Amino acid sequence: MFVEIIIALLLGCLFGIITGLIPGIHVNLVSILLIALSSVLLSYTTPLVLAVFIISLALTHTFLDSIPSIFLGAPDPDMVLSVLPGHRMLLEGKGFEAVRLTVMGSFLCLLVTLVIIPFFIPFLPLVYSFIQPYMGYLLLLVVIGMILLERGVKKKFIGFYIFVQAGVLGLLVLNMPNLSQPLFPMLSGLFGISTLLLSLGDSVSIPKQEITSTVTVGKVKTFKAIIAGVFSGSLTGLFPGLGAAQASIIGMLLVGRSIGMHAFLILVGGINTVNFAFSLATFYSLQKARNGAIVAVMELVESITYTELLIFIFCALIAGCIAAFLALSIGKGFSKVIGKVHYKGLVMGIIAFVSVLVFVLTGWMGFLVLIVSTFIGMMPALLNVKRSHNMGCLLLPVILFFLL
Repeated sequence: MFVEIIIALLLGCLFGIITGLIPGIHVNLVSILLIALSSVLLSYTTPLVLAVFIISLALTHTFLDSIPSIFLGAPDPDMVLSVLPGHRMLLEGKGFEAVRLTVMGSFLCLLVTLVIIPFFIPFLPLVYSFIQPYMGYLLLLVVIGMILLERGVKKKFIGFYIFVQAGVLGLLVLNMPNLSQPLFPMLSGLFGISTLLLSLGDSVSIPKQEITSTVTVGKVKTFKAIIAGVFSGSLTGLFPGLGAAQASIIGMLLVGRSIGMHAFLILVGGINTVNFAFSLATFYSLQKARNGAIVAVMELVESITYTELLIFIFCALIAGCIAAFLALSIGKGFSKVIGKVHYKGLVMGIIAFVSVLVFVLTGWMGFLVLIVSTFIGMMPALLNVKRSHNMGCLLLPVILFFLL
């Protein structure tokens, strides 16, 4: 059994590279395929081994999905808020540093989360029952805070308008029948292709990337980012409909603007990993799944013992170590290649690639969503307000989910 678990862990990390680096190929897709084949696979192995494979896959994905977001501007749903600061660092020749910061956040937040899970589990049902009635109102306060951070009455009004506009888009897209993976075309338009199109109007070229670690983040800022990442990331493991993107906004409001761009990347990277890791505690304590990978695990094993939870925690720790090494190594490879590519040609190629991928995975309806989302995604930059208001596409549906 031990050897089978180790093999499953390594295979999970390998497949996590594929899902992490290729936009649109998400963990949920692989998990669904695995469940479809489970009747055959279970004749050769056990549900526990398959669960370890899914956990290792999902965790590795959270470490590597920052690479296409930063180098290609093609965001994973959990990394949309890293696109702008990551792209800015790329154009400063510090793309690898941006990846390193997200990996640092993922690894440090993972360590803290795995340590606190066994101690936090006895209190989890109480915390869940206490916070759940107020979750919608808390998110509403988050939105109000986002809007009030804009300077001047005019910009506050524009921010409110963009939030509502994106929220209506989210309500329409998430409730479209027969649209598979609705987040992929919507978020790629709002935060990916819109950014790339705007950059085509500038005289931009990707400079030679620095591989050395020249960016330093103060201990206080790093500590704030890690604590905020663990706290807000844990919320996503507790409450349905609350994802890593929304948690990034909560974390950002917790630490304020003073945290800076570099520490913010630590925060975003950490939330993405905590989002999954804390779901293990929710699965064990509340028997609830908060993401697609845990849903797949629950299909294989309806409940887990404390010993099995410890096995999952141990495997998550090992997978995290492997994933950190993989992300830094692959990030260095991207840094060496990206500077030799013509920027506008690369941008146009990425736009074409994402557009084709959206059409293949979601059809004409998804392609239409991509076009509409792209135009909406360009508005904050054109009107000089924060792009985070476009997170209304997820925040408004979640708020209505809790309040109605």
